[in-house]
Amino acid sequence: MARLISKIILAFGLVGFTTTPAFASYAVFVGSNLTEDGSTMLGGTGDEPSSHWLEIVPHHSWPAESKIRVGVDDRANFPGELIEIPQATETARYITMNYSEWKGFPAPLTNGGLNEYGVAARDVWSPSRPELQKLTPNPQHGLNYSDLSRIIMERAHSAREAVEIVGELIEKYGYATYGGNSHLFADAHEGWVLIDFAGGKGLWIAERLGPNDIRMSYPGYILGVPLDFKKHPDRFLGSANFISFAVSQGWYDPASGQTFNVNKVYQWGKERSPTVSLIEERLRQKTANAKLTLREFMDTVRDPLVSGDQSGYGQVAHLRSGLAHSDLNILWVAATGAITTPFEPYWIGTQRVSPEYGKHRYLSSAEAEGLVTRDFQIQEASDFAYVTFKRLMYYTCDKPDKFLPEVTEALAAFENQSIAEAPMVESRARKLFAVHEPEMARAVLTAYSTQRAQDGLMLGRALLGSIEARHRLLFGFREPRESRMSVPQDRDQEVGCVKPLSRY
Repeated sequence: MARLISKIILAFGLVGFTTTPAFASYAVFVGSNLTEDGSTMLGGTGDEPSSHWLEIVPHHSWPAESKIRVGVDDRANFPGELIEIPQATETARYITMNYSEWKGFPAPLTNGGLNEYGVAARDVWSPSRPELQKLTPNPQHGLNYSDLSRIIMERAHSAREAVEIVGELIEKYGYATYGGNSHLFADAHEGWVLIDFAGGKGLWIAERLGPNDIRMSYPGYILGVPLDFKKHPDRFLGSANFISFAVSQGWYDPASGQTFNVNKVYQWGKERSPTVSLIEERLRQKTANAKLTLREFMDTVRDPLVSGDQSGYGQVAHLRSGLAHSDLNILWVAATGAITTPFEPYWIGTQRVSPEYGKHRYLSSAEAEGLVTRDFQIQEASDFAYVTFKRLMYYTCDKPDKFLPEVTEALAAFENQSIAEAPMVESRARKLFAVHEPEMARAVLTAYSTQRAQDGLMLGRALLGSIEARHRLLFGFREPRESRMSVPQDRDQEVGCVKPLSRY
């Protein structure tokens, strides 16, 4: 595998690019005309060095005048002050992966997920140009990326409405940045890439992705935008000052006749990263000859170029129109990096998460300062799937030529079984919904999701036991050169099963 990637790098000339910070999320979108079953697919991961856990948040009614606290505090790289904004009176049911830590951003944090209305969201880094970052007020105020992702899960009924909600919130309350960010929203009919910029000027822009589009955000990007984009709301949405502010700063001259390229004007100046170019081209080649399957899309999210230790989890939203019931919306979730973790099915109607996939002390902030409470002890007593699959990743990626093929084969076989069985599970649930037995229908969905979660963990333990034993026998224990763990300073230091391409 490593030799294959090296050949790809040489073939595409993808050498000599500068590296970027170690942790960054990604998203992949494929439109409905390009998929075998006519679904829209949105996948990706959240890349953060912290604890992650799966959560199903119920539909909720809130008292009038309820507030939520949003923003960043003075610990953030761009310091801020937390503010309170009104909560919606009704919030949707949704599935998400929460995580425990990002500097100055109050936990728990999220990058999105899937809600009961069939709206999926991924949150992806997208750095603003240095001049914009320097304009960021100190202290800054507004909603951070996680606040926006969570609110979209709570409120959006479509991908377009998700964009409108974000735009309205930024314009009313401001945006608290870590240097620039993006979102990729999708429903069964379309997707939208939205970029929110550093600088405290309320700058944002969004581009529609249709049924024939493929897009990877890594980082999030938008290229050409017409100067009169406000007259094309079917293709672009954005802040009123989006063009005029760039002109006022001398970053763009309307008289030049040049296209307003968002990346060149407001971001890092290059069109796409080499990783994005390569993966998008692979998807275009596949869909030029045949429709993309769910199996193939999972393989894309699992690609060793983007799935490794930095990946806190993996997600695939399988967005289908014409569902008989909203509870049949489905999110496939890998408990940590999909490179060595199976995708397991979770319908919106699933009622619970197995304790092995819930919150544990692992990497959670300040947990080393105290003991487990009597109330939490039974949760902490359970195995933690995140750690099991991380250990499998570390052994596998230490000797990927030896172990990665068999791990990939086993995970794909497990997922193929789930993909084949899911329609039968949905058929049973659909019949129960039709005869007004929603609780029984949800019990069917919950039983299958719970069983596959346990089966997936059993598979992980079996692979780990086998590979750990053979790794020790064949290669012995390799003493680390460093006496302590540290944060990787560039991509070459990250744990992964292949040498990654630069992101720029």
